[in-house]
Amino acid sequence: MTKQPDTFLKSRLKSFKYAFNGLSEGWRELNFRIHIVAAGVAILLGLVLGISRDEWLAVVIVIGLVLFAELVNTSLERLADVVSPQWDDRIKVVKDVAAAAVFVAALMALVVGVVVFVPPLIALFV
Repeated sequence: MTKQPDTFLKSRLKSFKYAFNGLSEGWRELNFRIHIVAAGVAILLGLVLGISRDEWLAVVIVIGLVLFAELVNTSLERLADVVSPQWDDRIKVVKDVAAAAVFVAALMALVVGVVVFVPPLIALFV
């Protein structure tokens, strides 16, 4: 039996609700908010400097990557805290690896930022 169209639509809308709940949880994390501010600065800088379409793609991709990594890190930390509320060296490894994923994504974003923004910034002052 197939779902009725209105049931299908309601289930899709619920999935968006869950996604926004997840974003809300991410927002509670200081590091997520810091990354949002950094993304805003990068977007503003891109607008001011008039970066190319390809540069925009690189900037948007690394912004998405960093935010994605931060949300996955948050979810893994929350899950680990439920699975093992007491100290566990194995849980520490899980949390450390998830944090490392955010770190790697942020380093990639930094490299893209340097490649995209430093040359036009230098040209402004030279």
